[in-house]
Amino acid sequence: MTTLASPPAATHARPKNTPPSNFSSSVFEECGLPSDPNNLYRQTVGSMLYAAQVMDLPHEFQLILAQPKNEIMVHFPVRMDNGKYQLFKGYRVQHNNALGPFKGGLRFHPDVHLDDVKSLSFLMTMKCSLAGLPYGGGKGGIKVDPRKHSVSEMERIVRRFTAAIAHNIGPDYDIPAPDVGSTAQHMAWIADTYAFISETSGKNPNAVITGKPVESGGSLGREKATGQGVIDTLEIMLPELGLDISRVTFSVLGFGNVGSWAGRILAAKGGSMRAVADHTGFLRSDKSIDAIALADHVSKTGGIRGFAGAEPCSKEDFYKAKVDVFIPAALEQMVQESEARMLNCTVVAEGANAPTTPPGERVLLERGIEVLPAILANAGGVTVSYFEWIQNITFHSWDLKRVDQELNKHMVDAANRTRAARQQYDCDLRTAAYIAALQRLQKTYEFRGIFP
Repeated sequence: MTTLASPPAATHARPKNTPPSNFSSSVFEECGLPSDPNNLYRQTVGSMLYAAQVMDLPHEFQLILAQPKNEIMVHFPVRMDNGKYQLFKGYRVQHNNALGPFKGGLRFHPDVHLDDVKSLSFLMTMKCSLAGLPYGGGKGGIKVDPRKHSVSEMERIVRRFTAAIAHNIGPDYDIPAPDVGSTAQHMAWIADTYAFISETSGKNPNAVITGKPVESGGSLGREKATGQGVIDTLEIMLPELGLDISRVTFSVLGFGNVGSWAGRILAAKGGSMRAVADHTGFLRSDKSIDAIALADHVSKTGGIRGFAGAEPCSKEDFYKAKVDVFIPAALEQMVQESEARMLNCTVVAEGANAPTTPPGERVLLERGIEVLPAILANAGGVTVSYFEWIQNITFHSWDLKRVDQELNKHMVDAANRTRAARQQYDCDLRTAAYIAALQRLQKTYEFRGIFP
């Protein structure tokens, strides 16, 4: 793994530039952004616009980045196992491709809606820029609960959705990937469907999507990539906060792919998991919770409820568990003001996209709790997706050692860019991460120009 020079001693002084509660920008009205301060899209774009204000980003670039380039919505019928038809809604939002093809996951969840997908697409643009990837941001999804459908129904739903958006994606234009609720199997069905209905002469049609099974052109290390990236980021950033990763205690909100891998990898480095939560309940232990055993339990039962290696607890007890690191790895807007006031930790490492609301983050910063933002800590998944794409388009495969080494290099570089921006602008880490991402995008637009 890449090593760093000894970091400067932490001062723990609150930075001069932190987003105020009454932050406003003319771009909100110029772009017709939602007026509701609790709207996810307004919150995520607002964080970017604040960073743009701090770094004095030209107004035209703020306007371009405040709204996605394309918003695609499709409705499609699918025959159910009982012979009846059901109508489904799907999305693909393509935010920006100044740096390269659109890139981002497909979320299969009953609560998927346009503003969520727009927000995640926007965050992908920022994440790819910060991680130094030749990608722009995209995101998509289907309004569906995969747990309520048979395997055969999900195959028909996924293939029919693929047919509906096939002319809006491609290996050189827009490359989807898994997200909440979607799996490697779903990605394999998408690749197969796309190969049948699209012209990819001389190209590997598998390159249209990443996160596939290894046997179908996927990359080693992709399943654990996002969780691995979270831990790589902690390993880089914890020393300057006076914490040793081999001795930290931690809690995890959401024990799906990201949370379970983050828990297992951090435990393997010596960390001790003291609390965990998911959609089935809350668990806590004064001793270490076995992350591997818990992952096995979840794979068999679908949730953490009933795990014998920890005691059930209340939501309040979960959040108040005393730990060094709290890893929110579930859905968006999970850490609001009330949760932020309960947390008893030193660091929040965002494994999920936008899990902390701006009001919640203000509480955390006022309490001296450091927040490692998602566009930094959560970038491992898209980075290894990039590696998978490279392997597909070049008809090569990498071993796991190379994947892990390359991932660590990207995470270290992204962290260093974030730290440099924080030092230059005396700001919180989220603002610094956005500034670092915007600096790359600004240079790109300055060289390319804006047509015509």
